[in-house]
Amino acid sequence: MSQAPSLTVRTVNHDCDDAHEMARFYGGLLGWEPTAVEPDWVLMRDPQGGTGLSFQRTEGYERPTWPEEPSRQQKMIHLDVKVSPADADGPATDPGAAEQAALEQAVRLALSRGGTLAEPQARSDLRVVLDPAGHPLCLFLV
Repeated sequence: MSQAPSLTVRTVNHDCDDAHEMARFYGGLLGWEPTAVEPDWVLMRDPQGGTGLSFQRTEGYERPTWPEEPSRQQKMIHLDVKVSPADADGPATDPGAAEQAALEQAVRLALSRGGTLAEPQARSDLRVVLDPAGHPLCLFLV
């Protein structure tokens, strides 16, 4: 019996109406640079070697509705991005306050790059931001 091949998820592709706008948003948020660029497609690899992202312009793209509503375009995928304070390895006088400050800073960064804060927000340790194509992006602490 032969062994199964090794499989590795390298990239998560997002359909959208503007691949370059999406690359600017996620590149600005994550600090990544495009590694391959075409007119309707952009690839970004995680410089740390993790899973990358790509964005593909799709004719007739329809933004998902968040929160979901019956008879409307549903989200098909969303990313969960862990947020940690910049000095996570240093001494913490109030770790809860430092984590909340980091989360709010990550939200401000996402909004400055073209994201939109989704409503409603249900948890204090998680913020849902919509990327420029309307995909939910969860910034979370735990």
